[in-house]
Amino acid sequence: MDNTNIGNLMDSTIGKMREIVNVDNVVGSPITTPDGVTVIPISRVSYGFATGGSDFHQKDVPTSNFAGGNGAGVRIEPIGFLIIRGDSVRLINVAPPPNTTVDRVIEKAPELVETIDELLKRYAKKGNAEE
Repeated sequence: MDNTNIGNLMDSTIGKMREIVNVDNVVGSPITTPDGVTVIPISRVSYGFATGGSDFHQKDVPTSNFAGGNGAGVRIEPIGFLIIRGDSVRLINVAPPPNTTVDRVIEKAPELVETIDELLKRYAKKGNAEE
């Protein structure tokens, strides 16, 4: 950031946001049960901030006065848990159902990729069998 009052204000806000929003907020600490099952909480983190200000000059005063303000918000929303048992990994979704078509498509993308991969493998096997 530049060396102005507004730059200092933004640097301060961004620094505090970095302290709040870190990887530990997205992927939580693993919890291991006595029978060897590991549970890892997963969250979605959204944040935003705004900063504004201005220098005010008075006619007979050689220095200026700075007035500014900022605001920030953080939202941490649990979306699921990774369950690791031996070689098996499962995701248990706890997020509410998607609201829009785009959300649904994004949610279903991994399943779609798996299905296409299986179809391509079957097609390749079928092609090799016919040769």
